[in-house]
Amino acid sequence: MRIAHAFILSALLTGTVAIAAPQAPTTTPGQKNPAAITGGTYTVDAGHTLVEWSVDHLGFSPYFGLFGNVTGTLTLDPKNPAAAKVDVTIPVAEVTTASAGLTKHLLKPAEAGKQADFFGAAPAPARFVSTRVTPNGQTAKIEGNLTLNGVTKPVTLDAEFYGAGKAPAPMGGKENIGFTAKTSIQRSAFNVGYGIPMVSDEVKLKITAAFQK
Repeated sequence: MRIAHAFILSALLTGTVAIAAPQAPTTTPGQKNPAAITGGTYTVDAGHTLVEWSVDHLGFSPYFGLFGNVTGTLTLDPKNPAAAKVDVTIPVAEVTTASAGLTKHLLKPAEAGKQADFFGAAPAPARFVSTRVTPNGQTAKIEGNLTLNGVTKPVTLDAEFYGAGKAPAPMGGKENIGFTAKTSIQRSAFNVGYGIPMVSDEVKLKITAAFQK
């Protein structure tokens, strides 16, 4: 009898807990459906936009760091995606790595009469301005000019639509749109040639871009 009572009590408690437990949401505010995109001009959501760069280190392993606090705009007409324009600025001086020593070296001032090893102290922000967008479903080739370290070169991004929609009211309720993108550059083309070939000339870039209207 005591065993039966214990079983019943356990079942009741378990049921109570199950009823009281909060249920996970079955949907998220963002949608993979491009129909959720509305036209207009969006500004970069600096807190959720990241540029990851990675290089090959001695052929043993990749090493990566991040740029954040990106600013800029995206102008988009979902009925004419080829007319989209993007203009973003990346504060190079705020580069982040897992190594305090490396971060310091990246921003080390140039010695007298010499060029800085990497970006140098107080480097100018980098800037990407699109010149052509070629859409293909939910992906696009975004051609543009990248200015870095005082040098401007053409760069093509392989971009992919990630999601769009209105954020929940507690999160501001604004219209959002997000993309991911990849590309690679040769850092020597931007006069950042220190350590080549021990540290690769090729720099791979992975971009998470979030915009708000």
